[in-house]
Amino acid sequence: MPPADHPDYRFTLANERTLLAWLRTGLALVAGGVAVAEFAPDLGVPWGSAAVAVALVLTGLGAAVGGYVRWRRNEQAITADRPLPSSRVLPALVAAVAAVLVVVAVLVGVEVLRG
Repeated sequence: MPPADHPDYRFTLANERTLLAWLRTGLALVAGGVAVAEFAPDLGVPWGSAAVAVALVLTGLGAAVGGYVRWRRNEQAITADRPLPSSRVLPALVAAVAAVLVVVAVLVGVEVLRG
């Protein structure tokens, strides 16, 4: 039986669902940044809340863009019947979120010690 002219649609649909998960993650990070800016006006230092909010929004943007790039590369590999390429998006996102969490922990510690 000769190979099909098109990839199995299940792979394409799974790839799209993965992209949607990346977009939801990015949107959640942006929403977290907006919440910090609105409801945590002073995190240990005057600029703390703004720094955390901007970091969360930029990390959310990175997640959405990185998810799209990953989706595109995977889609090209699926269409060409090649192995899926490796991606640095997930480790970068984990590192960015971990960095934000460390900054938040330090700022909350400063706020508690000053309080």
